[in-house]
Amino acid sequence: MSYRQRDLQPFQLLILETNGPNVSAISWLVAPTKQKIRFAVDVKSRIVENIKHTNKAVVNILANESCYSISGIAEVVQEKLEGVALKLTLIELDINEVRDVMFYGSKISVNPSYEKTYDPVAAAKLDKQVIEAIKKLSSSLPLSDFLIHFLKVIIRLFFLLIL
Repeated sequence: MSYRQRDLQPFQLLILETNGPNVSAISWLVAPTKQKIRFAVDVKSRIVENIKHTNKAVVNILANESCYSISGIAEVVQEKLEGVALKLTLIELDINEVRDVMFYGSKISVNPSYEKTYDPVAAAKLDKQVIEAIKKLSSSLPLSDFLIHFLKVIIRLFFLLIL
């Protein structure tokens, strides 16, 4: 499966919680690194205001027969995502923790399904626009992330050489 197919493949269920209480199902999500998730929501979404007031957020995903909680610090990266027909805000979650939160002795036996209720061609076009806009902003690691990654690689090499 190509990277693009993974990005456009819908999640069975993806929920974002902020200080609210507020829960929303969202569909446009990209993980540019192992420590970050970027996603787009409507500019008028309560999620945007909640994240501006408190930067803690949780994304819940149903996948691999379980439910996962991905928590971290969120920030608005771009107020209005450029190159997209809808007015969307881009948010980034810096991941602190990933936990399997499925209740004991159980698994997801039937994946939830959904269908788009508007023109499938328009839906595919919009999905492509949004994912490309998110990737465009995510295409290069910030210098600080690059330096941290570089230092981790150097440290690993150092320990491999002395062991």
